[in-house]
Order: sequence, then C-alpha cells, then structure tokens
Amino acid sequence: MTYLDVFCAMPSGLLEMSLHFTLGLLSKPYSYFNNPSAMKLAYLLSEYPTLGHTYLLREVRQLRSMGWDIQTISVRRPGARSKPLSEVETEELNSTWYILGGSAMQHLVCHAATLASRPWRYAKGLLRALRFGQYHPRQTGMALAYFAEAVSAGHCLRKHGITHVHSVYSTTVALILSQIFDVHMSMTLHGPAEFTDPEGFAIRDKVRAAELVCSISYFGRSQIMLWSAAEDWHKLHVTPLGVDPAGWKLAQFKDRPEPFELVSAGRLVEIKGFPLMLEAIAELRRQGRNVRLTLAGDGPSRRSLEQQAREFGIAECVVFAGWKNQDELRELYAKSDIFVMSSFAEGVPVVLMEAMAIGVPCVAPRINGIPELIRNEIDGLLFTATDVSELVEALARMMDDAQMRRRMSLSSRERVNKKYNLRKNVEQLAAVLGAWIEKNCQQTLDQNTSPSGGGSASQRFRMDS
Repeated sequence: MTYLDVFCAMPSGLLEMSLHFTLGLLSKPYSYFNNPSAMKLAYLLSEYPTLGHTYLLREVRQLRSMGWDIQTISVRRPGARSKPLSEVETEELNSTWYILGGSAMQHLVCHAATLASRPWRYAKGLLRALRFGQYHPRQTGMALAYFAEAVSAGHCLRKHGITHVHSVYSTTVALILSQIFDVHMSMTLHGPAEFTDPEGFAIRDKVRAAELVCSISYFGRSQIMLWSAAEDWHKLHVTPLGVDPAGWKLAQFKDRPEPFELVSAGRLVEIKGFPLMLEAIAELRRQGRNVRLTLAGDGPSRRSLEQQAREFGIAECVVFAGWKNQDELRELYAKSDIFVMSSFAEGVPVVLMEAMAIGVPCVAPRINGIPELIRNEIDGLLFTATDVSELVEALARMMDDAQMRRRMSLSSRERVNKKYNLRKNVEQLAAVLGAWIEKNCQQTLDQNTSPSGGGSASQRFRMDS
C-alpha cells in the first residue's frame, strides 16, 4: 500500500493521530511528492487483452512504465483465436482480474456481502440497471447481467482498497458500480458505437455520473457535448491515442510496384464498408490496373465478401488473410504501397496510425476523427464516405503519382511522431488522470484536517447517496 492509499483509506481517528507526525507534509499539494508510483488506478475493460484493442494494452503498459500502479479488470477473458497469445499478452492475462468465469458461489458471496453492507446502495444500483432495460425482456436481461458484473467488480475493488476506476468499453458496468460502491469513476468514450445510439447508450447519464470523461478526438468530444448537459462539459478532455514510431521502421518505398499492393485491416463487419472497397478494386481492374488487396481481419461478413469478390471476378487479387498479430501486421504493412479504408463510422483508427508510422500513404473516408489524423493532400487522401468513384479516383492518383506518395509517406510518419506518439499522448493522459486523483485525495485530506472533518474517509467518498 502506498502513502496515498494509507491516507485515503485510514479511519479518521487514526488519521488525526498520524497528522501530528505528518502535518508538514500534508500542508503541501499531492503533486509536491512528484511520485507517479503513488497513483493506483483500476482499468475496467470489457475484454482484455484482445487483438481488436491492442492499443489498450500499449496504453496500460506505458502507464506502468511511468510508475503507475494499474490493475486491469476485465468482464470477459479473451476470446478464442487461431494463434497463441504473445508473451506480453500472456503477462497481461495473468495479471488481470476477470469478472466472469468464477464460480456461482463466488458471485453469490459478492452480492450477499454487498447487500448486507449497503442495502440501499445495492437497491439503487439495481434500479439503475433496470432503467437500462426499459422493460424490454432482452434488454432487461442484459441490464441484470451488467448489474451482476458491477457488484462482483465493485466488491473486488472494495476488498483491495481501490477507490479510482477508469472504464473503457465497459461504461454501463462502471455507471452501475458507481451507484453502489464508494469509488471515483472516470471513462474514455472512443466511438463510434456510443454516438450511433447516444440515448440507448445513456451518454447523458454516464457523463453526469463520471468525474472525468476522456475522448480520443475533438469530433468525439463534440458528440459527447451534443448528448450531455452543458454543466458537465468541464469534465471532458481530449486524450488522443498513439503508436510508438520507434517500433515501426520506415517501409522501403517502391516507385512502380507490380502488382500495386493495397492493404486494409479490421473486423469484417458491415460498418467497415468492405463491399464498397471490393467494388473499387473491381473498377481499378477494369481500368487495366495491376492491383492486389489484402484484408487483414476476420468476422461475420467474410463469407459474403469472398462471394462478392468471386462475382466481381477479382477473387484472384483479393487476399483474405485473417487476423494478424502486431509482428505480422508490421510485415504486411512493410510489403504494402497504400493503406485503404472504407468505413462508415470510426473513432480515430489506430491501424491508420500504424500504417502512417511505417510510411505507408493512406486513403480513408472523411468521417469522424479521421481528418484530425490525416490532413488531406498532405498526409494522405480523404474521400467522401460511400462514394466509390471518389475512392477509385483517390487510389488511381496514388498509383499514378509516385512523387506524391513519397511525400505523403514522409509527412504521415512525421505527423504520427508529432501528434499521435504513444509516449507523448500517454503522458498527456497520465497528467489528466493524475490531476483527477490528486484533487480527490487532496479533498479527502483537507476534510480530515478541518475542524468539522469527522467521519471515516469511506463515508466522505460516497457518491450519489
């Protein structure tokens, strides 16, 4: 237990005794100690580690390298995959607490202990969950599952004395948890799913309950503002994602590649717009261009996409490569000449950052946070989403203008290094999270040292009571 944990969790009587010895230190702000290792934070995730969200693994490990004490808590274990976990993923797997997968008796004990110790808060969390269900049988069932998960997670946090939780892709569980337990809750909203159904996702309620809300783009911040109360906007911070440019060596540039290698990476689902990409490839082939597309990823749309490729007569120049780990993606990017994306909605895609970091020019839709990453005609080419003719034109321009591709190759790598550098952006995130934790713990210390500061620290931590 750290110095900060001791003072945040210490009963008021013992705290007052200890103040005789530490009054000089307590007169200074927490930042005086300049010790990031004192920052203990739980990361509440839906599934971890997972191939689809490798940037979360890098974010967590970068925070730990800065001295943070991060405890990952995942609702589910990682799903089945065709290849074994990497060494780093195995480390994360072994250190993560998993909510599902325990025995029924363990979950019953969590609920019984929580109901006995805080019956009104337990009931409040249950009512909050039922409101998510909106009296619809299927949604109510899901809401009750969220409630059960929230109680199990909160009981574990309470048992280990963790009072600050940052939620990513599990904000419904976090919201219910914050109604029941004495925790400070923050979250990151990545998009685009939250912005597609903001009311069903309860953005307004979640922003109201959270003490800190991070967005990975200014576009995302605008959508959170659109669906939340103006009095809560002060909680919002833009904390971009990033990659480590040092880990992505510049790919060898080819003036006139044969065939012209295109690559795209992502889950094979409708929102990614891959049918339009195949339509564009078919048109390029009709123009007599020697082009080949490799799709890295898998998903429910794979069979229909393979059928579409056959119908378009391009099956021989479309490779369905399946899921790739980070090392395999690096190799794939290094062999490619253009990264192409055709999505209908995105956050700020990390796969674009990775391609840019290795010097592969990108063609992507002008949607959501993508224009914040790629400056059109500078770092890559942007096209109007769903406009296949614009996509074909952009790809043709890239293929015909080697000088432009070379310029964009260098510019895009510089862009990532300057604006989407993992180390720099995690430092920015750490500063935001650190200020939030510091403020909360300093307030608790101030309350304990004030003449009217009676009562335990846990009583003063209560939220929504």
